Amino acid sequence: MCRRRGAIAASVTLDGIRIVKGAEHLKLYQFNTKMAKHYFCGNCGIYTHHQRRSNPTQFGFNVACLEGINPLKIEGIPTYDGVNHPADKR
Repeated sequence: MCRRRGAIAASVTLDGIRIVKGAEHLKLYQFNTKMAKHYFCGNCGIYTHHQRRSNPTQFGFNVACLEGINPLKIEGIPTYDGVNHPADKR
């Protein structure tokens, strides 16, 4: 899932997200350690946000879900490959 998600995720504290419409359509997905909580739209499947495994006091959210924002036009955004999680220890 992570490798192919292709979303630019920004960070916000848990109280920094407010779902204003469609909360009843959100579905939860958890895998492996089940520490992170990944949410996606049950209708179209888009990843919307997740409670981070690396910092459970934060949500990562899909910048592309913000109305009027094109994440591909934002310069200087760090990206990860979706396989090598920053919190994984080698």
